[in-house]
Amino acid sequence: MQQMMKIGNRVFDLHHHTYVMAILNVTPDSFSDGGSYRGMDDVLKKVEQMIAEGADIIDVGGESTRPGHTVISDAEEISRVAPAIEAITRRFDVPVSIDTYKASVAQAALQSGAHMVNDIWGLQHDTAMAEVVADAGAVCCLMHNKTDKQYQDFLPECLKTLQESVNLALQAGIAKERIMLDPGVGFAKTYEQNLYVMNHLERFNELGYPMLLGTSRKSMIGLALDLPVNQRLEGTLVTTVLAVQAGWNFVRVHDVKENVRAIRMMETIKYCSL
Repeated sequence: MQQMMKIGNRVFDLHHHTYVMAILNVTPDSFSDGGSYRGMDDVLKKVEQMIAEGADIIDVGGESTRPGHTVISDAEEISRVAPAIEAITRRFDVPVSIDTYKASVAQAALQSGAHMVNDIWGLQHDTAMAEVVADAGAVCCLMHNKTDKQYQDFLPECLKTLQESVNLALQAGIAKERIMLDPGVGFAKTYEQNLYVMNHLERFNELGYPMLLGTSRKSMIGLALDLPVNQRLEGTLVTTVLAVQAGWNFVRVHDVKENVRAIRMMETIKYCSL
């Protein structure tokens, strides 16, 4: 696997550290933090806080993708994310990702200053997405997803679908060193299948790309611990530690400070030598 990945002006070491992608949902209905920001000042204060706590990337989302979410128009999504991305990149020197599966939204976000596209459909929903990413020379995170939870052979099929997303990216001209992957915990998977992914993270390393884990506050944790969304921090931290142990490069989280500390502790143990 490659040694480094450049996102924006920052170079990420892919062999010795797990980085934090901080979630910034500028939406009224996200499952965990929807409607948290009343205006741009609130958004910038939150970003400033996340950077101070150790966030390495800010992932901006303008449409909730929680189960049962309301699909909004491309224009409305752009009106939410583009001003936020412009303000963030004007104020802070931090890589910014756009969390969208729509090519027009991705294009507007990249033109507003985003450096990366985080696509929950792995380029397989909007046929124009791969070209948009390639033309911008952007980094992309390609997530495993499908329209149902039916599998003949679960894990091999997940790996196969992710490889198909990689193939779409490469065919469009996206450089290999600009691709990371996400197994899609919480998407098109049962509770047990999500746990199975967590118990076999090392298998995804077979694909040969940097891996991102997005489990923060998700229903898998709520079901395991029988806790509401605002009490799932400890469960999230366990999954973050597992990502570090598996050699994964990125975790996407709401609670930056706590996850940064968990990563630091786990890496201190992992890389200790007598």
